[in-house]
Amino acid sequence: MNLRDLNYLVTLADLKHFGRAAEACFVSQPTLSTQIRKLEEELGVQLIERAPRNLMLTEVGASIVERARGVLRDVEQIRESARRAADPANATIRLGLFPTLGPYLLPHAMPKIIEAFPGLECLLYEEKTPSILDGLRKGRLDAALLALPVEAAGLETEELFTEPFVMALPAAHPLSGESIIGIEQLERHSVLLLEDGHCLRDQALEVCQLSGANERPGFRATSLETLRQMVGAGVGITLLPLLATLPPISTPADVRLIPFKAPVPHRTIGLVWRRSAAAADFFPKLAAVLRASVAEVLE
Repeated sequence: MNLRDLNYLVTLADLKHFGRAAEACFVSQPTLSTQIRKLEEELGVQLIERAPRNLMLTEVGASIVERARGVLRDVEQIRESARRAADPANATIRLGLFPTLGPYLLPHAMPKIIEAFPGLECLLYEEKTPSILDGLRKGRLDAALLALPVEAAGLETEELFTEPFVMALPAAHPLSGESIIGIEQLERHSVLLLEDGHCLRDQALEVCQLSGANERPGFRATSLETLRQMVGAGVGITLLPLLATLPPISTPADVRLIPFKAPVPHRTIGLVWRRSAAAADFFPKLAAVLRASVAEVLE
């Protein structure tokens, strides 16, 4: 039994005519008829009822045809997977990114990715950094957008962009009238932060340590949008990455966004993938498109 003979059988079942089936399979009618008989002999059952002007499948023949369809579909999917692996730009990639980046980067980046790689399908997975790294190591993800540095064996990284933080304050806050502030002005202020597991929390804590600010006790948010709304409600102040403040994202009217003086606190975003990945040669090309798309926005 081979794939060619299964294809002959399925085509014959569809067309119910030896001549038309042979033509569709690009073989002579005697060749197709002979191969069907050989298949019947190998299986030890009759697959086709042969009668003048009336070709029908036997009961077992119909059952085998349905199984043969499944086999041929699976084989085609295997071939498609191989074709996509040979040409990653026309493949499917599973891309991980963390929640404080995805909603703010993707509106700028995805149109450029689609333009550069129209055959590429991106499956996006939003998870916290530890889960993304675990997914990369175990092969659940092909690549990821992460805050650098990333310390993990076997991973390749390419820096994409540096994103400044801005200060978000309630309109009534004493610092809200400033046009620019230094991190030293945060001394003894309480800052609203995200819950554990978010890389943005760790980055904001570093700023707090440098400035002498403290974490607001009794409060930890689960999302950047919660932080933004809490600032607007006058609950406190927080740090926001710049992309989270640019259109199409809207900021409440009662929130003031103020840039920092140099040295400006920031985070560095990079593309990360397994060094051994089949598409490893493609990811630098993807990184170049991502880098260019964000550079336009940040400038």
